[in-house]
Amino acid sequence: MINGTYYKNALISGANNIIRHKEEINSLNIFPVPDGDTGTNMSVTIEAAAKALAESTATSIDEVASEAASAMLKSARGNSGVILSLLFRGIANGFKGKSEVSGKELADAFKVGVDTAYKAVMNPTEGTILTVARMCYEAGKVASDVEADPVIVFGSIVSGANDALNRTPEMLPVLKKAGVVDAGGKGLCVILEGMLSLLRDGVMVELDQASSMSPEAEDKAAEFFRNAAAEFDAVINFTYCTEFIIGKAPDLDKDAQELRAFLETMGDCVVVADDDDIIKVHVHTEHPGKAIEEALTFGQLLTVKIENMKEQHRKAAEKNEKEKALREAEERKKEALKPVSPVDEVGFVAVAAGEGLENVFKDLGCQHVVSGGQSMNPSTDDIYQAVMATPAKNVFVLPNNKNIILAAKQVIPMITDRNVFVLQTKTIPQGLVAMLSYDPDATAELNAEFMLTAAKNVSTGQVTYAARNAEFGGTKIKEGDIIALSDGKLTLKGKDPVHAVVKLAKEMSDRDTSYISVIYGEGVSEAQANAAVEGIKAKVGGDVEVTLINGGQPVYYFILSVE
Repeated sequence: MINGTYYKNALISGANNIIRHKEEINSLNIFPVPDGDTGTNMSVTIEAAAKALAESTATSIDEVASEAASAMLKSARGNSGVILSLLFRGIANGFKGKSEVSGKELADAFKVGVDTAYKAVMNPTEGTILTVARMCYEAGKVASDVEADPVIVFGSIVSGANDALNRTPEMLPVLKKAGVVDAGGKGLCVILEGMLSLLRDGVMVELDQASSMSPEAEDKAAEFFRNAAAEFDAVINFTYCTEFIIGKAPDLDKDAQELRAFLETMGDCVVVADDDDIIKVHVHTEHPGKAIEEALTFGQLLTVKIENMKEQHRKAAEKNEKEKALREAEERKKEALKPVSPVDEVGFVAVAAGEGLENVFKDLGCQHVVSGGQSMNPSTDDIYQAVMATPAKNVFVLPNNKNIILAAKQVIPMITDRNVFVLQTKTIPQGLVAMLSYDPDATAELNAEFMLTAAKNVSTGQVTYAARNAEFGGTKIKEGDIIALSDGKLTLKGKDPVHAVVKLAKEMSDRDTSYISVIYGEGVSEAQANAAVEGIKAKVGGDVEVTLINGGQPVYYFILSVE
């Protein structure tokens, strides 16, 4: 039988395993656009469960599974993370009322988990994590019919998962063409393998030292270096930290202490160490050239390193100030996200990245903008807190990214004191148009329809860079190429983002186009943005109104809204 303690330790082992392998899983993402990488999303999701269980006093498998599932749901990020959390939520429901489980009960619980995950996805795609979950359950069911030992059944579940994973390229041609397996499916296999290591072999998968540092330890370390830097500022008497190694001249009879005495006349922190063949020197000085000239009288220089300590400290102090400002801003956000009573009729929560876009959504009426988007998917709990901090009886949530919609939808059953409408906006332009389409005289239900209909009528263009080598539609993409997408479809590649966005706007426009909004990101200068607007106006004609917005978004040089 598997009891609560074994299951708890198995989940922690599984979480550690995917944390160790998350970059390997990230590398399986086949589309070249930088995105919310699967390995990162899944590891963050289950790591929350591991942290909760490490502090838990639960003993029954029912309690352990329930606590783990709750933590995972709150921290679920991206579609893969949400599906993973739903799988383990279903498993927890299958363990209800049990202190330990047999092989059959384990397989039955996996069935509940698979059903829960499938029901949450409107159009399940085979060849993904869902397939791997279903087929691993099926393998476990077969094993449980002939074997009572739950550890043996779990071994069959893991074998079934790996078999399914190897078949995903045959189910999804895009995987086969790229020569990879499904990233989400791989993540699930890695978690299950980590769990099996504990259950069958008694071996807990451990984190390496770098990844196991707690947030508290990281904060203390950062504080230490901040204090050390501040103290260091007062003792920088000389600018250049100069280090070199001298290969002693064999026919030269000079004592290394003579070099030490010379260096002490022109600097401090002097260290001179010598052996039969070399002299190693460290000195802080204003004249590293003179130190090197003197060194050459002792032999040949083998290595030289000169660093400007005052400049290093200036940069460190500048970085510390920025980090301090960010910490203060984060504290202000936390204060603003305290739950409030629903007193207004309507409120709005949007997801966006970039100070400019955050301000635009707030200007349009959003009470809270959750930081996130492509490559930085917020968790269900992030969205939940924003909704609870919105003082409205009806709260509209605009995810503005297809990989965030599922996480946002998990908020709905978590809230009972207000209505939550998750509009399935998949891009920033869709979210902006939805906000502009809100009718204060209509009911919340009608507005949900109006806003989503309006969102679907806008076309979205995006200019970014290729995060990896790939091939799509016969076009070979190299890492670092500038690529342009029209409604998510790769349309062209190039070397310059300005030229790419002008060409993309031309391709997306037709005789019915009236408005084009150009949203430029953090990697684009104002001059480049203005050049893009002028180029677009010249290409699409004078009848089309072109507006410019400083979005400040990461990842995307430009985002186009074409209406």
